Amino acid sequence: MTDPSSTSRAAADAYSAVAALYAELPRDDLERLPLDRAALAAFAEHVRAGSPGTVAELGCGPGPVTAHLRDLGLDVFGVDLSSALIDIARETYPDLRFEVGSMDALDLADDELRGIVSWFSIIHALPEEVPGFFAEFSRVLAPGGHLLLGFFEAGDGPVEPFDHKVATAYRWPVDELARLGREAGFVEVGRVLREAVEGERNIRRGNLVMRLSE
Repeated sequence: MTDPSSTSRAAADAYSAVAALYAELPRDDLERLPLDRAALAAFAEHVRAGSPGTVAELGCGPGPVTAHLRDLGLDVFGVDLSSALIDIARETYPDLRFEVGSMDALDLADDELRGIVSWFSIIHALPEEVPGFFAEFSRVLAPGGHLLLGFFEAGDGPVEPFDHKVATAYRWPVDELARLGREAGFVEVGRVLREAVEGERNIRRGNLVMRLSE
């Protein structure tokens, strides 16, 4: 395990600074997002169809997606580098496990996990750092394990930054993320792209499900 990147630490500090606002946000966003729920449900079904094991939501924030994955029947825990957000997650979902840690420097053994969800949590990584995230995902996933990425999609354009409310974030072409996954040993299972809904910023969202080669 290595130390978190300076970008990861800066993003965590930015989220910690607004943690009190996150504590006041509603936890039911997924109820109005059927395509997001579908991507999470498909991921959960793939994981349940394989060998039993643990799933980690990396960059879990205050924990609502971790709780949703638990409700889908997964043995899941959450990891986030912001200790302030982890405190909120633990208070909100006391029956779930949450740990402080960085998804690019995980305190996990090789092949320990059966699934990983990175739900809009690589968005702040510099583009040149993202291959390292895939390498860490590949290290801690058991062969045949599944990965679900949530991200902001860039269409046919290049990777491009935008002014996210908390810290600079990046939009990615889904084909480019799929290519980086293949280079790290993943095989694409499926993808979902959707437009923004009312109340969201007008940026397309993407979900990419991948399986680690056996």
